[in-house]
Amino acid sequence: MPMPRWWGHVNKRVFNPLTLAAGKSPVLIHVGRVSGATYRTPLDAHPVAGGYLFVLVYGSGSDWVRNVLAADGARLRVGGREVELTSPRVIGKDEAFRALPDEVARPPRVLRITEFLRMDLAAG
Repeated sequence: MPMPRWWGHVNKRVFNPLTLAAGKSPVLIHVGRVSGATYRTPLDAHPVAGGYLFVLVYGSGSDWVRNVLAADGARLRVGGREVELTSPRVIGKDEAFRALPDEVARPPRVLRITEFLRMDLAAG
């Protein structure tokens, strides 16, 4: 896991609410795999051919990632609209780097990020 889990808890409780209130970042809307509650998580969402790519800063064990995988999809609010995403899958950095446009900065090596989540745009 690249970033310590305790920092993820701080981020979730302190910085995510501030980011959501600002209303400028992409927001992933997903359903809790146990609670069934709807969650909104601000994330960097990178458009790629046919979908979006997410950098898994805290690894694939993060609650939001596990929720999306269990539900087999989520919605993304980006650029003033909402899109439906399906077929979530964790991919490695080689595949992710090939999918990302050249102008998108890659995560710094010091963060040791090796997992990414890719989802497809739903047909329709």
